[in-house]
Amino acid sequence: MEFFAALKFLTILPLFRKRVDSLEEIGGSIVYYPVVGLIIGLFLIAIKTVVSFLLPPPVTNALLIVSLVIITGALHMDGFIDTCDGIAGHKPPEARWQVMHDSRSGAFGVVGAILLMMMKYLSLNSVPPLLLNTTLLLMPVLGRWAMVYAIFAYPYARPEGLGKAIKQAVTWRTFAVVTAITLALSIAFVRMTYTHFYLTGPVIILGVWVIIMLAAAFFKRMFAGLTGDTYGAINELAEVSTLLLVIVLTNNRWLV
Repeated sequence: MEFFAALKFLTILPLFRKRVDSLEEIGGSIVYYPVVGLIIGLFLIAIKTVVSFLLPPPVTNALLIVSLVIITGALHMDGFIDTCDGIAGHKPPEARWQVMHDSRSGAFGVVGAILLMMMKYLSLNSVPPLLLNTTLLLMPVLGRWAMVYAIFAYPYARPEGLGKAIKQAVTWRTFAVVTAITLALSIAFVRMTYTHFYLTGPVIILGVWVIIMLAAAFFKRMFAGLTGDTYGAINELAEVSTLLLVIVLTNNRWLV
């Protein structure tokens, strides 16, 4: 049940379950976040396989980015936009929370979303074709792992809310299991392309962790802790970081 709760929460994939998931199930579903990331990655590969027969790579990559937003119901993108709006200006944390609660998107959020999509598109175009499938799997898996890390390692800003319940459900054991699953998947993904570079996956995870640690520390200072919106922003930043790290390793001939 907790797996389906994670799938329902993080995607728009149709599930034949009408009942509302409890807070306990939503909190316990955290352990399945990397698995949901794997499912998202497999969908992206399926879309790429079909579309690439009809369209050139740049258009295919644009459709992959659009598909990623659609599959996730723009959940993380919405959090990223709200976070960008909340960062703007010199305000106390409580005022930033109110800005993030506003259903309207401000200039900072719109600009942030445009820049984010541009970075994803240009980065995806720069990934070598041989590594594209591996990257499409790594990107959503590491994005969801990064959210679990942020939930586990940093305090929740608001006194209540869904994010508070999820935060309370994440323990050392949960984070260790999620990290082990992510490590295993990353090694397996890279081995599909490079059988002798076992450390490439862990190196990319380490790079993503450093970037997310800095981003989460900044969010903590801005908002007096993390919120559900910043979790979504961290997922987006982790996905972009994964793309950039693959490109860095490739350009330095550490992958090819």
